[in-house]
Amino acid sequence: MIEEQSIVKVGMADLNIIRHSGVIRTLGLGSCVGVTLYDPELKLAGMAHIMLPSSEIAREGQLNIAKYADTALPALMDKLLALGASPSRIVAKMAGGSQMFAFAGSGDTMRIGPRNVESSKLILMELRVPLLAEDTGGNYGRTIELDCSTGILSIRSVLMGVKEM
Repeated sequence: MIEEQSIVKVGMADLNIIRHSGVIRTLGLGSCVGVTLYDPELKLAGMAHIMLPSSEIAREGQLNIAKYADTALPALMDKLLALGASPSRIVAKMAGGSQMFAFAGSGDTMRIGPRNVESSKLILMELRVPLLAEDTGGNYGRTIELDCSTGILSIRSVLMGVKEM
């Protein structure tokens, strides 16, 4: 008998969690970064689909904390801790942060992908969460999926096929 796995979807500028079994997935990471936090003992996983590096540039009225690395990762960590995760067991993996388009002479402002990666790494360091693996950079999109029962992150892309880490 084929067992159906539950799938928790994480949209753009969104975050979510999954417990025990199933997968958590986000589609269409270009310059965005997908960051997963995982407690292997509790089989508890969270994922954030981060669009921008810092909430300091926010212009919207109601701040979407999932949109920015500096607000999404602490919020995701808080959700995991509220469900019993131990800060000493939580580990991270990330993918995305591509430089999807070439801009001549545009300076740092158009380096959104690399800045998302840098900001996410900085926040993970501040949270004292080790980054076990990453598949970042390049100029292609990715879809990622974390298996909650194993902690394996699968990365799919048209150019590079499927990778597991």
